[in-house]
Amino acid sequence: MVMTPDVPDLPFTVEKGMKYFELVAEPVMRELLPGIIMKGWGYNGSIPGPTIRVRQGDWVKIRVINRLPEATSVHWHGLDIPNSMDGVPEVEPTPKIGPGEYFDYYFQITNPPGTHMYHTHYNTVTQELMGLGGGFIIESECNDNIHKDYFIMLQEFHLQGLPKGELNKGDYELDPLTDSFNFFTMNGRCFPYSSPIPVKYGENIRIRLGNIGMNAHPIHLHGHQFLLSAADGNDIACSARLLRNTIEVPSGTTYDLIFCANNPGTWPFHCHMPHHISNNFTKSTGGMFKTIVYEK
Repeated sequence: MVMTPDVPDLPFTVEKGMKYFELVAEPVMRELLPGIIMKGWGYNGSIPGPTIRVRQGDWVKIRVINRLPEATSVHWHGLDIPNSMDGVPEVEPTPKIGPGEYFDYYFQITNPPGTHMYHTHYNTVTQELMGLGGGFIIESECNDNIHKDYFIMLQEFHLQGLPKGELNKGDYELDPLTDSFNFFTMNGRCFPYSSPIPVKYGENIRIRLGNIGMNAHPIHLHGHQFLLSAADGNDIACSARLLRNTIEVPSGTTYDLIFCANNPGTWPFHCHMPHHISNNFTKSTGGMFKTIVYEK
């Protein structure tokens, strides 16, 4: 089972053989650090939105309800689905969803197991950088000899009115129309407020990374080497898997990393861009940073 630290899964019911989900686009108050809250846009009260977990062969109906002050849509990033369900209303035969309206996306999951995403595809210049995205995971029926399986969404934000180098508590508006970001998140939180990734000695660990932001992020794991096992939801043949400890994750990309937990300790797992591991350019470690923690 895939777990998304600090982010819930999207629940579903079964109706006439279909998995039925409700995804609500709405304003969200997201606490990046204790007392530092951004006024963003997300899904079902969360930034990033809740993780959608399905199986190959499932039929799904995803009702997207719009509680934003403008129209929106949802694109199912990396999924091979009918053109009318792809969620880009300006070029495809799929409607935009007006404020107070909803639209039912329905399709069969034909892709093999893998890591994908969903995100807005209307007024994307604003809406993606307000927070509108989440993980879409097609799970395998076998565990692939994986003991723990985690998804991490990489995002960046610009909180307005917070002087550089300060961490004053308060509620802050976002400026989505800038490339000067001051907060960088893993699953919508900044270190040290982000939850660690627990492992046990000898376990095989998969970490799935997704990025829909503006920046590429070179993600580095301390104390271990990992195999790059999948890209954009597609498995990489065992003979072609690269052994790495750092992988750059460009915008629009997902990667799956697999490593053996064979070196006990508390290990950093973070973006290697110096500005991206700070909180508003303060001295202490922060931002797009988690720890791998060995449990007894």
